[in-house]
Amino acid sequence: MTTTPSPSLIATLPGRYYTDPEIFRQEQAHLFESMWFCAVRSADLAGPGAFRTVQVGRESVLVTRSRTGELRAFLNVCRHRGARLCTEDSGQVRRNLQCPYHAWTYDLDGTLIAAPNLIKMPDVDRVAYGLIKVTLREWLGYAWVCLADEPPSFEDTVMHAAVERLGDAAAIEHYGTEDLALGKRVTYDVRANWKLIVENFMECYHCATIHPELTDVLPEFAHGYAAQYYVGHGAEFGGDVRGFTVDGSEGFPKLPAVAEDQDRRYYAITVKPTVFINLVPDHVILHRVFPLAEDRTVVECDWLYAPEVVDSGADVSKSVELFHRVNVQDFEACERTQPAMSSRAYREGGVLVPNEHHIGIFHEWLVEKLGGDRARPVH
Repeated sequence: MTTTPSPSLIATLPGRYYTDPEIFRQEQAHLFESMWFCAVRSADLAGPGAFRTVQVGRESVLVTRSRTGELRAFLNVCRHRGARLCTEDSGQVRRNLQCPYHAWTYDLDGTLIAAPNLIKMPDVDRVAYGLIKVTLREWLGYAWVCLADEPPSFEDTVMHAAVERLGDAAAIEHYGTEDLALGKRVTYDVRANWKLIVENFMECYHCATIHPELTDVLPEFAHGYAAQYYVGHGAEFGGDVRGFTVDGSEGFPKLPAVAEDQDRRYYAITVKPTVFINLVPDHVILHRVFPLAEDRTVVECDWLYAPEVVDSGADVSKSVELFHRVNVQDFEACERTQPAMSSRAYREGGVLVPNEHHIGIFHEWLVEKLGGDRARPVH
C-alpha cells in the first residue's frame, strides 16, 4: 500500500535505488564514467614517474606525472592483451610503464616505446597502440578526470557547483586550496550505498542527534538547517568558539585571502556526483567518494592547511579530530540505514521533511541522469 505524503513531506527514492546492482551499474555508466570525477590530489604525484591508480566507475584509471611535469591520465589497460598495466594503488617508476605480462612498455606520455620483437614489426604505429588517454583537468589542487568521449563543460558543471552554493565565483578562490599542504588523510571503508553518504552530507536534520561536537562549534546546526540549504550562507561559529576544533579551542591563523565576511564561518559544497568541499577560515577539508558497489563506498578525506602550518610540524590533531568524529558518526549512520533499504518497509521509500527538501532536487537530478522514472524500476 502506497501512502500519499502530507503537503510538508516529499517522497524519497525507493529502496531499490540503494540495493539494486543493475541501478548501480547504470550509475557507473551514466554518472561516474560520464561526468568529471575527482581522482587524485596533484601534489601526491610529486615528481616524474609518480603514478596512482583510481577506480572510476568500472574502469581503473592511471594518473601519472610526465617528465615535463604535466599530469596525464590513461585507462590502466595494456593495449596488447588487456592486462592491468599498474597493479599497485600508487608508486614510482624511473622512466616508463611496463606491463608485467608481456613487457609492452609505454612512455609516461602513453606512447608505446618497446615490446619484445617490436623492432620486427615496423608497421606497428606506436602512437595508435599507445595507452588510451583520459581527459584531465586540475582544480583546487586536484586532478579531475572524465571518461566521456566528449566531456561536459568543466566550468558549467564542476566549477559551477561552487558558484551555485556560494553565490560568487571568487568566493572559493579566497581559500587558495591549490596552494595548501596536506596535514592529514583518512580513508574510510563504508558499508553503504554512495547516495546515502551524499544525502547525509547535504542535510543537518540529524546534526543535533549524532554530532554533539559539531553543534557545539556551529550552534545553528542544532536547529536542523544545513549549510547547503541557503545560497551563500555559512554557518557561524558559536560566540565562545575560538576555532574549528574538537573542543572549540584556537586553531591557526586565517588563510591570507579569506574575506572578513567568511571569517568564523563554515561553508559546505557538494560537487555532484561524489565530492564534498568544507571551507573554514584556517583550513579546507575535501572528501572524495569512490563508489565500489551498491553497498560499499570508500571515502578519502583530506585536511589541508597553509604550508607553513604543516612545515612547522604544528599539531593539527584538534582540527582533524572534529571532522573525523563527524565522518565516523555520519558513516555509522549510513551503515545503520543500508540494511533497511532492502526491507519491505522501504519498498516505496521514505519521506523528506522541509529541512531536507533540497535532497529531493538531488533525487530528481539522479533519476533524470539515469533516464528513468521513480515510479518504476530503471531499465
